[in-house]
Order: sequence, then C-alpha cells, then structure tokens
Amino acid sequence: MSCRFSGRRFFPPSRAIRVTALTFFFMLGSAAAAAEDAAQPVPEYVKFGLLRERDLTPFGFLRLDMRPAHAVWAPPGSLGVEVLLGYQNTWAMSPNVEQYLKSLPGRRRLGPADVAAIRALPGEAYLVDLELGLVDVTLHRKLADHWSVNATFSAVNYSGGFMDGAIESFHKAFGFDSYGRPAVERNTVNVILNLKNAQTVFLNAHLDGGLLDPTFALRYSVAAAPSPWNLVLEAAVKVPIDGQRDFLSTGHTDVGLQATLQRFAGRHAAYLSAAAVRTTGSVLTSNDRTQIVPTYIFGYEYSYSQKTNIVAQFYVSPSPFRHEDTDLPGLLNTKYQISIGLRHRIDGSVWTFAITENVRNFDNTPDIGFQIGWVYGAAFMR
Repeated sequence: MSCRFSGRRFFPPSRAIRVTALTFFFMLGSAAAAAEDAAQPVPEYVKFGLLRERDLTPFGFLRLDMRPAHAVWAPPGSLGVEVLLGYQNTWAMSPNVEQYLKSLPGRRRLGPADVAAIRALPGEAYLVDLELGLVDVTLHRKLADHWSVNATFSAVNYSGGFMDGAIESFHKAFGFDSYGRPAVERNTVNVILNLKNAQTVFLNAHLDGGLLDPTFALRYSVAAAPSPWNLVLEAAVKVPIDGQRDFLSTGHTDVGLQATLQRFAGRHAAYLSAAAVRTTGSVLTSNDRTQIVPTYIFGYEYSYSQKTNIVAQFYVSPSPFRHEDTDLPGLLNTKYQISIGLRHRIDGSVWTFAITENVRNFDNTPDIGFQIGWVYGAAFMR
C-alpha cells in the first residue's frame, strides 16, 4: 500500500558503492554466523531461508519470477504445501502527469478530458493506479537427498482496493508529498500509458482477474544434510495454459535459473541469490521482445527463538523496459525493494508475515506490499 517512507533521491550511488554495500551486508551475516560457531552450544534453531515472495511490479508481473530458495531440510519422499497471499498498492506516474494532477482543483473521477490533457503533455506520460492481490499455492516433493521438485499455481485479482484513504492520511500526518493522489477518486483502477510502444487507457476500470500460468521447478541442493554452507541450484519454467490473456498471461514460455548460497550457524543465516530469466512479452505494453532479466537478492535470517525467526532481504533487478519502449527514467531505472518478515512455527506449520517497500526508484515498483504465508510439512514436526 502506497507509503513512500523516503524522499526521492537525486544523486544515486555508483555501481561500485552499491556492490560494496551489498557485499558488506552478506559478509556481516557470515561474520555473525562465524561468531556464533565459536560461542557456547545452543539449541537447534531451524532456518526457513529467504522470503518466498515474488516481485509484484505491474510492469513485469506476468513474466516468470524465480521465487527465492528456501532452506528447509526434509527427508526423501516428504511432501510439503505452501500457500502465499500477496497484496500491493501501486501509484506510479511520470513527472509531467504528477504536475498535471497537482494542478487540478479538488478530487475527481478521471475522464476523457483528463486523458486528452495527459496525452497533450510534452513527452511521454503514464499513470498506473491499482491494487493487486495474488494467491500462490506451491506443492513440494523431495525426491532424493539432493533433488526435489515443486509446482506453483497462481491466481490474481486487480482492483481499486481500499487503502487510498489510509495512505493519504499517513502522508498528511507525517508531512510527506501527496504525489498528486488527492486529485483522483479513491479506490479506483486508472491506467494511462502514452509511451513509445504503448497507448493504453483503463479509467475507473474493472480488470479481469483469474488464473496465471503455472510454474514448475527442479531443485538441486549441494549439501544432502544440514551443513554450515550450502549451494542451491534451481531451474524453472512458466507454461502458458491458454495463449495470450490480457493481464493474465503473455502467452509465452519463460525459463529461469537460480543459484543461492546459504550460510548457517546457530541463530544466524546469510543468503546470496542470483537468478536469470529468459522472458518474452509484457503486461502493460505490446512489445514481444525476448530478453534475459537478472535478479539479485541479499538476505539475513535471525532465530529469535526456536520457533520464531526474523528475515530481512534486499531485492535488485533491472527494469524490463528498454529505450525502444520508453525514454522515461522512472520506467528504465533498476528496481530496488526491501522486505522484512516474521515467521513462527506451530507444530507442522510455519506462518509468515512480511512487508515490502520500494526504495530509491518509486515509479517502477509497488509503493508497498504485504505477504501472509502458510507452509505445512513433516520437516517441521520436531
């Protein structure tokens, strides 16, 4: 839901500084783990791994997004089921649309006159105002000591949502910029694209939800049993079930590979993940280009107790847009998101609550998102 906790940054750090900071983040987790190794013996602290949430960015939502690798040790032949509910609010626009909205007197339902005025603005223009709810159901099967498979089935619902009033109140209470929100009727779907390769308008619209394309994955764990270090390799494919469907499927098959380095010790765990997805098509533009989209995730997990864990992770991925689509920096910039989650184990179930906030670039990612997760498996019955 659209809470922009930090102001816009005009001077982004260099790539070298970003890499150094992220490397330091991972090394900090490893150092903490090493320190724990040298301490007194402690009870067993189960680790669950990175938050299993996927990117909910509307601009690249329909492509395959590799779900971060879990860190659960299960015996061969075991089964597990995972249910994730994700919800996000997006209020994103180009600078000229923001200025146009701020110039309007009072609140209104956007209409044809506003579309014409936005299209007449100098340069490219866009507005994406919607909320998105996602349900993922994943079935896991451990085949052997090193091998496992999983299948994910998903459904999505698009709506105007219910959070606009609370978001505006939050911004006002803390003196944050309104970003033009008070000019538009609350809790409606408004999508206006006037880009190089897209001319799309959905005003006060109802977008059809439904089933997304299923994803099937194969996982290989280098370690066959609990170990201080592990490397997890995964391959996944997203299979179209009924061709191209607006806001539900690009109609193309996507494939992806992911490698996750995991470090465990006592209460601590550190994670470093890199993925690459070969994807075709987009949800909001008509491009049918095939490209390789990388994603990097850096995470740290701390066992507060034997049943409660805290996870923090940082997500980095280039935008799926290219200059042939648009020249607007807000859509071309790299996506950065921070997630913080709390997990609690009850018998054979693990419950998760997490929150995701975009940082640095605000016009190509959800302003804020939430996730509630439930996992059941015999591996937790201990």
